[in-house]
Amino acid sequence: MNVAHLSAGFGMALGAIGTAMGIGMIGVKACEGTARQPEAGSMIRTTMIIAAALIEAIALYTLVIMIILTGK
Repeated sequence: MNVAHLSAGFGMALGAIGTAMGIGMIGVKACEGTARQPEAGSMIRTTMIIAAALIEAIALYTLVIMIILTGK
C-alpha cells in the first residue's frame, strides 16, 4: 500500500464526514422551518431535497478525484 492509497482513503473519509454533516444540518434546519411555518412545509421539503442532491454530488466528485489519484 503506497501513500496515494492512504491519502485517498483519508480524503474520502473527510469528504464523507463533510457530506454527512451538511445533510444533517439541512435536515435540522428543514425541521425547524417546518415547525415554525407548517404551511411552507412542501416548499421547504423541495428545497431540502435539491440541496441534499447538490451535497451528494460533492461526495461523488470526491470519490472520482480519489479514484483518479490512486490510479496514477
